[in-house]
Amino acid sequence: MDVTVEVVNEATHELTVDDGATYADLLDTIDYSPQEVSVLVDGTPVPEDQPVTADAVQVVRLIKGG
Repeated sequence: MDVTVEVVNEATHELTVDDGATYADLLDTIDYSPQEVSVLVDGTPVPEDQPVTADAVQVVRLIKGG
């Protein structure tokens, strides 16, 4: 499955994930931890252990170093 991942205010990634991949797997692919971001599908947060079903997601960073 092809997924567009937009890291808000940073970058957009075009990824291909296996069937059964979770949102945590998606985050791992772009080197983010579920503890530092929230994944949104259509503006609604989704659990990181849920299988990826959307073809476009937004990732919002919760922690940003300075």
